Amino acid sequence: MNLFLDTSVLVKLYFREEGTEELDKYLNDNKVKAIYLSEITKIEFSSAIWKKVRTKELDENDAKVLQNGFKKEHISHAKSADRKLEVDTANDLIVKYGSMGLRTLDAIQLSCVISEKEHISHAKSADRKLEEMFRLEGINH
Repeated sequence: MNLFLDTSVLVKLYFREEGTEELDKYLNDNKVKAIYLSEITKIEFSSAIWKKVRTKELDENDAKVLQNGFKKEHISHAKSADRKLEVDTANDLIVKYGSMGLRTLDAIQLSCVISEKEHISHAKSADRKLEEMFRLEGINH
């Protein structure tokens, strides 16, 4: 199985929080051949980690360790899902799903999944709305 992870679920691999156990079980129960990430995940991951520093859930040294681990593990090994990303596609998705609450960065994540739909069999997000949009677009079949 090829799996797309958005940032909200990827963070759970590095920082124990609600949903981490379910994600670990999911990954252990499924044979993942490749993980796809959007390029914006690099930025969103950094933002999520430093938010945890600001909210005192994490200290700066631990944040730097997590950042380095992420760079080594996922950035170098994950496949990019951005090859065919077009701004127009993300915009079209906001028009299509805006009434359901699709936001800008989630539209980019969804666009990335759609662009690699032939390679990605499942996509995971901690955002229930985005998970529903994956389903509506025929991902997670």
